[in-house]
Amino acid sequence: MVLGLARTGLAVARFLAARGAHVVAVDAREEDRMGPARSELSRLPATCHFGPERPDWLDGVDAVVPSPGVPRDNPLLVDSVRRGIEVLSEIELAARFSGTPMVAVTGTNGKTTTTRLLAGILEAAGLRVFAGGNIGRPLIEYVDGDWDWGVVEVSSFQLEWVRDFRPRVALFLNLSEDHLDRYDGLSSYGAAKARIFAAQRAGDVAVLNRDDPWVWGLRAGLGSRVVSFGWAEAEPGAFVAGDDIVWRSNGAEERFPLRDVRLRGVHNIENVMAAVCAAMAVGVDARHIRKAARRFPGIEHRLEFVRELDGARYYNDSKGTNVGAVRKSLASFDEPVVLIAGGVHKGGSYRVLEPLVRERVRKLILLGASRDLMKEELGASADTVVVKDYREAVRQARAAARPGDVVLLSPACSSFDMFENYAERGRVFKELVQAL
Repeated sequence: MVLGLARTGLAVARFLAARGAHVVAVDAREEDRMGPARSELSRLPATCHFGPERPDWLDGVDAVVPSPGVPRDNPLLVDSVRRGIEVLSEIELAARFSGTPMVAVTGTNGKTTTTRLLAGILEAAGLRVFAGGNIGRPLIEYVDGDWDWGVVEVSSFQLEWVRDFRPRVALFLNLSEDHLDRYDGLSSYGAAKARIFAAQRAGDVAVLNRDDPWVWGLRAGLGSRVVSFGWAEAEPGAFVAGDDIVWRSNGAEERFPLRDVRLRGVHNIENVMAAVCAAMAVGVDARHIRKAARRFPGIEHRLEFVRELDGARYYNDSKGTNVGAVRKSLASFDEPVVLIAGGVHKGGSYRVLEPLVRERVRKLILLGASRDLMKEELGASADTVVVKDYREAVRQARAAARPGDVVLLSPACSSFDMFENYAERGRVFKELVQAL
């Protein structure tokens, strides 16, 4: 059974059908709401079920592959566990068929930047590499390729049902409150992410953030070799010394000048340190790391510079979908900030942003489904206005911004109240800013 038929589910259904499996394809949407997926499914040798789920759909099923968006308390998953039917995630299925060694990256924030940078480093070293998983194409679509390495971004949702998924190098960047609409607290959310290390062996490498207490606390229970990154000197791993990122292990040292890093923000220095740790663990020559760091422009929708207008600079941080991301984004600017925030609430409190908002935000512009809650928790910390849409938000931001200010879209929320995803939200913001 393939449960959930969006991009990942369709890729899994195609993969399994091509290998002779009888596919039972299930989606909670009614058939007339399936869109283009319906015609694709009609071409597969699959039994399709749509709409409210029924337990008898599991009859005769040997294994269930849920899409990442399907929560563990889904009735079919609960019933599968009760019946002893194997449940495995898409990345677990892919790993069982793939012989490509993998570097896997997880964490609340920084996954995409670190994944893309690492792929660029390996490519600079002349290796055949793909970057996929939670970004780009699903991992299952890379199984049949001829690759030296795969760099895989993995989310907590993807890691919930892994057992044999074994990255040779696994990175856990950080942990902060997110997806609390799906998890009952930080510990259960972190435990799902920590499954990235579940199948690692003594010869594998775990890269940990030693400045994140939750992440660093995992080190004692791991079976793999630990290297770490952080701001203070430590070995083996990466740290910052003066104007350099330093890698040190067994007395050997390499330096990577920060002036060569094009990415803005303290969090991006942490991402580069993590990438250095992983690349050195893979055996990449340091000169290729320096070359890739000089070339890497960052990723779209993550502190992406849009334009300067009337002396104010506009940044698109639509990928900042949780308070941890927004904290790091605000900390990246010394200038006064006009902050646009709001969207679908994901659980937790916005009050942790209060000190930074009070210190750095000149104007707070709120919109979306969470606007009233955000105003209640943050409204007293800055001059705050609630608006109805992004056109008005951008207009208000321009009116409030002074020369030298930063106008920052960093929502602290998901986008599904107004947009298909964070990327559409970011594109709309950029279009509105460019039209000013």
